Amino acid sequence: MSNIPETGRTPRVQIRLVVIQVLVFSLLLTLGGRLWYLQIRNGKEYTDEAKNNHVQQVVRPAVRGSILDARGVPLADNETRLVVSASRTELMKIKDKGKDVLTRLAGVLEMKPEDVINKIRLCDSQTPKPCWNGSPYQPIPVTDEATTQQALTIREASEDFPGITAEPAAVRRYPAPGKARTAQVLGYLSPVTDTEIEKAKDGDSPFLRSDQVGRSGIERTYDKELRGKAGVTRYEVDNLGRVMGQTESDPGVAGSTLVTSIDARVQAVAEYELNQAMKTVRGETDKITGRKYEADSGAVVVMETKTGRIVAMASQPDYDPNAWVGGISAKDYAALTSKNSNYPLLNRAIQGQAAAGSIFKVVSASAAVRAGHDFNDKYNCSSSYSLGNRSFANFESQGHGPITLGEALKFSCNTVFYALGHQEWQRDGGIKPKKGANDWFYRTARDFGLGSETGIDLPNEVKGRIPDRQWKQDFWAANKDAWCKQGKKGGTYVQQIAYESCLEGNQLKAYDSINFAIGQGDVLVTPIQMATAYSAISNGGTLFSPTVGKAVISPDGKSVREIKPTAHGKLPVGAETIRDLDKGLRSVVEPGGTAAWRFGGWPQDKIPLRAKTGTAQVYGKQTTSWLATYSDDFTIVMTISQGGTGSGASGPAVRNIYDALYGLDDAGNQDLKRALLPAPQKALPKVNADGTIDAPDITAYDPKSQLVEPTENAGPPPLAGPPPGKRD
Repeated sequence: MSNIPETGRTPRVQIRLVVIQVLVFSLLLTLGGRLWYLQIRNGKEYTDEAKNNHVQQVVRPAVRGSILDARGVPLADNETRLVVSASRTELMKIKDKGKDVLTRLAGVLEMKPEDVINKIRLCDSQTPKPCWNGSPYQPIPVTDEATTQQALTIREASEDFPGITAEPAAVRRYPAPGKARTAQVLGYLSPVTDTEIEKAKDGDSPFLRSDQVGRSGIERTYDKELRGKAGVTRYEVDNLGRVMGQTESDPGVAGSTLVTSIDARVQAVAEYELNQAMKTVRGETDKITGRKYEADSGAVVVMETKTGRIVAMASQPDYDPNAWVGGISAKDYAALTSKNSNYPLLNRAIQGQAAAGSIFKVVSASAAVRAGHDFNDKYNCSSSYSLGNRSFANFESQGHGPITLGEALKFSCNTVFYALGHQEWQRDGGIKPKKGANDWFYRTARDFGLGSETGIDLPNEVKGRIPDRQWKQDFWAANKDAWCKQGKKGGTYVQQIAYESCLEGNQLKAYDSINFAIGQGDVLVTPIQMATAYSAISNGGTLFSPTVGKAVISPDGKSVREIKPTAHGKLPVGAETIRDLDKGLRSVVEPGGTAAWRFGGWPQDKIPLRAKTGTAQVYGKQTTSWLATYSDDFTIVMTISQGGTGSGASGPAVRNIYDALYGLDDAGNQDLKRALLPAPQKALPKVNADGTIDAPDITAYDPKSQLVEPTENAGPPPLAGPPPGKRD
């Protein structure tokens, strides 16, 4: 028994009780305040969120807008197909989660059961495709290629197919009018990704999981206008996912129609002629290597000279954009992206880079004038140009004596431009440039729009390359360590080059400028850049930003937004020099010019034509064929990789495209009834009151009757040999 008196223990107990009471009341006060905050202060907000947690939405995809050519012919539209879909909500109510139903469905659709089951499984980070990336509460498409009989079987035996529907729906299609695929220009669609949904959720055009979006071409550039707005119906569901009722709905809005400047008839001609030119040249032998030309890829651009609008654009190899409709198979995707396919998804008109060869000489002639050289002075066209112990040959080593710059274009004389490029390099200080060196050749190339994007309304355009002093410095800085590690003085050829590059790779050497003057060396250009430059010579000096889109028409046809041509610069030379260039280029297709043998009988008095041939050397490959041409109305540039000479490989195809445009026969006689576009198309197609457009009929391109048809077991017809010295 304790000896502590009772009166000594009581104050301590009382203090403890008070502390406990304070703690309890503080805890109750805190909990009460928090409860007030949740239920009263922010009660409505959390109530709304709780409701939303039990609201699910079913999306009805908007009908995507059509893409039309300049006359209203559909290049991409929608067709009604029988789409068989499965409702996960209904299937999950079945004891076996719908496995038997899906197996029976696979039998009707002549599909494998595992393929059907995989179609409706939900995507997550561990689930391989195919899987469903959309809402689990909306019907999931199993196939969009059901036959009428299959749809009837499903409907008539609906008790055997709970949760399965077979309904008509709009599906994207690319009809290829007149066999004009227009593949790389149009692009293709694929489902939206989670990253894209998250990125766009706060913008003015958020994505829904059911959306298909443009992945390339104008399907991508004008995706927002074409996509429209999906309809959404919202349902209240309980915590088991059962639908309890319907709430508000948002009506869908169809996508707008895009009218392009493409003419499907000209596009069909361009695609056919490019493909035919490549096939034909593969039967020719490269005199340098002794083997057949590979002609592995090519591109052609047909542009309005006074607006920059694209009338046709073809790239080879190409593909069928319908392969992407409904989801591309793994097999087809591998075929389109493998090295063996040579990457047909690339639009080589805007993404294919190559040395320019002699079509670059209009830039060099302009640079010479800017540097103070007279266009009509005489310059020595010798058979070769010497630099130390190196000799730079004229093409086929043919000389023409003293000639003007216009004649240098006509004969495509390399040595005239070698000398001018070398002189300007020396004037600028050579290896040790003067402060504020003019660098007229490099500056003029950039002022022609080379080394930068043209601004065409197609995605992923490349810039090409102008290897000026700054580029040399940057390239050296990026590669110096590797060169120094690999290089060895007195070693193998490759080691010696690496050694020299390590020490001097940042210097702009004399041979760099000599090669640059004829579009060789490290120069890279694209067909669209050269088409823009040559169009500018034709129209008096305006560098237009090329456009494919011509107008956007609202779904009801009441609103038409025309896409006006815009310019991004002017040529850096005056009107007199432009006239001199024009005259020199005109002589290229006249007797004695390098393209004359391909344009015999052309009516120069009625339809003046100008041209420049180019044969670009590429290290480790056969030469690249270039032909840049223009009339008063159109510019056509064609290139064929590993295709040989400019006039030899590309000449016949370009001539045939012009003949189709103007309705000409081989003798130069014009029949306007046969002419596809004797002048650029100015008016937009007529829109009906209901927003539809009546499209004219179009048939497949009928090649000229004089084209030689291969006989049985015979190869492609041989190209006629050019006159001596006319193969640039």
